[in-house]
Amino acid sequence: MSDAALPLNDSDLSALYRKDRFEMPEGLIYLDGNSLGPLPKTVPPRMADAVSRQWGNSLVKGWNEAGWFKLPSVVAAQLEPLIGAEPGSVAVGDSTSINLFKVLSAALKMSGSRRRILSDSGNFPSDLYIAEGLVSLVGSGFHLMALPSDKVEAAIGADVAVVMLTEVDYRTGQRRNMRSVTQAAHAAGALVIWDLSHSAGALPVRLADCNADFAVGCGYKFLNGGPGAPAFLYVAPRHAESLVPTLSGWMGHSAPFAFESSYRPASGIEKMQAGTPPILSLIAFSTALELFKDLDLEALHARSLQLGDLFIAEMARRCPYLELATPRDHRLRGSQVSFRHANGYEVMQALIARDVIGDFRSPDIIRFGITPLYISHDDIIRASATLEQILRDRLWDTDTYRVRAAVT
Repeated sequence: MSDAALPLNDSDLSALYRKDRFEMPEGLIYLDGNSLGPLPKTVPPRMADAVSRQWGNSLVKGWNEAGWFKLPSVVAAQLEPLIGAEPGSVAVGDSTSINLFKVLSAALKMSGSRRRILSDSGNFPSDLYIAEGLVSLVGSGFHLMALPSDKVEAAIGADVAVVMLTEVDYRTGQRRNMRSVTQAAHAAGALVIWDLSHSAGALPVRLADCNADFAVGCGYKFLNGGPGAPAFLYVAPRHAESLVPTLSGWMGHSAPFAFESSYRPASGIEKMQAGTPPILSLIAFSTALELFKDLDLEALHARSLQLGDLFIAEMARRCPYLELATPRDHRLRGSQVSFRHANGYEVMQALIARDVIGDFRSPDIIRFGITPLYISHDDIIRASATLEQILRDRLWDTDTYRVRAAVT
């Protein structure tokens, strides 16, 4: 990953800064693209056409006439270069949790006598929940071991079937070294599943170069695919033909419209499809991915790191008592900056009320996604000044900001 310097002058970064391509309220500083990406301006007209012309006029003929049936493969092909995947190795559809169930259950079938799933106790909870549920379902002595982050790699031993990790930690933004972890797992005879939810679209991901086995990720964060956008999964081509899917849905059948009574898996990655694809969501997602067509992800991440450095430096100067939760080292950082504060929820509500949008993660993390597509140097300075004022004057300390919403 690059530490190369880029100028902080926005006028010199027109190839990266694309705020005019997003719907964004005037004066808003949006630092929450790591939770939900903003709306690309190209999406509403495409969606309107999909609803009124394709669905409205074509009706069921749209599956053939509008290319709906092939749309998951189209979106997969758009995603593959963004995550460093080989052609034909990505399937799109369902949620990240369902896709994790798919690849984890497939990996366990390949595990031989090994029975341990190894993960990080700070992993995104849904990943751990899926592993717990799958272990309960299959039995056979499988068990999940979730260790503190810094203990995981040393615990990769001969009893480990699958190492299940997130490339970028959702709370702190710490980035794991995909290459070294994958090499360590393979040396011990284990398979690796990577969750790319906080890295896809934010930084260069190199699944093929790192010899990854499996990966999953969501489409609604840095990829800007919209609320609940379809997720994706990756299977290394060396595993694809021998893989046996547990969720053997009709869209993963070799001939879905033959309507055979028994399952015959499709070849390659297609067997990992399950149910009917969500066409309207896929159209929005595909349209959003067009923003990345000519984008240099190395430069994007380098700029993100610079803006993150600026944010860290500003807060260290303005509020030296605020604890940084994110690594300073570029090699260990995704596209996120997080701080710890005992009243983090209230602080974030005060920020949001002043048009600086981040989010809160329990127990004490205030979290900011740094996306150079629509975040500028001036935005970081303004956000820092607003956060300083809130903390200095205890503007967060009101009953209004203590009321917890359903989504934090």
